[in-house]
Amino acid sequence: MGLTSTSSGATQIITVHSNRIDAAMAIQFKEDMRSETETGAIRVVLDLSSVEFIDSSGLGAIVASMKQLGKDRRLDLAGPQPVVEKALRLTRMDTVFRLFATLDDALSSPDA
Repeated sequence: MGLTSTSSGATQIITVHSNRIDAAMAIQFKEDMRSETETGAIRVVLDLSSVEFIDSSGLGAIVASMKQLGKDRRLDLAGPQPVVEKALRLTRMDTVFRLFATLDDALSSPDA
């Protein structure tokens, strides 16, 4: 599982470099997210633009990553492909996370 991290102001951007987040990758994803988010940025944006498929284990891994951040930090999701966005909406994850169509939309959000 490949993740890279950059910063834009007070926001940490974590980009997923895989076309899937599924059961085979969920544990590694959680471990990678934990190590990438140790810096303590208040807002973390997960760039999902390369992810073409996500299953329930992948969704669970993203939720676990949000919980790892703690209550004073926020995880937003950016750039979900149509299949991924559909999975997020069907599971009502769009009520848990703020979804942005693109990374630029997430970074230019007025309450970023």
